[in-house]
Amino acid sequence: MTDKPIPSPPPSPILSSRRAARVAPFLAMDVMSAAAAREARGEGVVHMEVGQPSAPAPRGVIAAAQAALATGALPYTQALGLPALRERIARHYAETYGVAVAPSRIVVTTGSSAGFVLAFLALFDAGARVAVPQPGYPAYRSLLHALDLVPAPLILRDADRFAPTGVALRDLHAREALACILVMSPANPSGTVIEPERLADLCATARGLGLRFISDEIYHGLAYGLPTETALRYDDDAIVINSFSKTWCMTGWRIGWMVVPDWLVRPVERLAQNLYISAPYLSQVAALAAFDAVEEVEAVRAGYAANRALLLDAFPGLGLGRTHPADGAFYLYADVSALTNDASAFCRRMLDEAGVAATPGLDFDAVDGGHHVRFSFAGSRSDCIDAVRRLKGWLR
Repeated sequence: MTDKPIPSPPPSPILSSRRAARVAPFLAMDVMSAAAAREARGEGVVHMEVGQPSAPAPRGVIAAAQAALATGALPYTQALGLPALRERIARHYAETYGVAVAPSRIVVTTGSSAGFVLAFLALFDAGARVAVPQPGYPAYRSLLHALDLVPAPLILRDADRFAPTGVALRDLHAREALACILVMSPANPSGTVIEPERLADLCATARGLGLRFISDEIYHGLAYGLPTETALRYDDDAIVINSFSKTWCMTGWRIGWMVVPDWLVRPVERLAQNLYISAPYLSQVAALAAFDAVEEVEAVRAGYAANRALLLDAFPGLGLGRTHPADGAFYLYADVSALTNDASAFCRRMLDEAGVAATPGLDFDAVDGGHHVRFSFAGSRSDCIDAVRRLKGWLR
């Protein structure tokens, strides 16, 4: 009698890569999923968790897309984008900032997210350290981790209006050498606008230290008093990343752009050819019409300004009075330490019990974010009024 064969052990579960394991969940999207589940049960939600404009894309944008669809031809484009769109974006810098940018330096991207991937891959080898604001947009850290780069937190302080400074950059670089600084103005989550003089100093400091400078200007056009200036005014070698998502209410169209120095165009182009082929043709044609929608864009901005004023007036009476500067974008980053020491649990209860969805600060700051909540006021005025009503009933 022969021995029975020993059965093979079951296969081990497939594990994700170490890169993927280092990427933290995007809490704002997790909150959005939880809010959607609540709505599926027939329960109402006021959405303040993501930077999602409630207004539609401008009429001209939609008409341009419809006309393109009617032709039935939606081809690839050049990897750098449609020449007409690149020329129009370059003209935007002359008209808006008085800065001359050659169309050859414009790269059309699949949203600003693709712009960051292209910039990081084209500029840095594995292990390079990039200074990123804290609190700041969480995808910066996640993308850097995914690409084997190292995010170095640049701590933002109340004394500096939660804007980065040249002094802080020099101090961080002295502790361990950096390759780059990434800034955002107006900022997410704080809404802080970096004043032109401080932006000029940051650019000069980075240049003096031999660092690359990446400027996220996705919320330009959405400011409430302070001027927004492009980093290109102070450093022609700055890499600027922008998008049609926020100012032009085109989030789902996934269309953005980069401005890069001449010497970086070809490396970025090679990467774009292989990673994306091109940004969507339909979105590029539509984006070309966005720059003509001046009155519609201003009406949307005025609506945000009214929402901002409403919340800034109401929040102190709700125990949410201390917020970061809300100079621009469409967020209030509120200190909730008077109400809780666990902003994540607070946000879960706020959604479950009040039907208001907002994002816990740990998305933006792994150290001090547990005492903050970000509220987006990109929705309608009626949404903001309803949110205040619900929060009054819940917090009092």
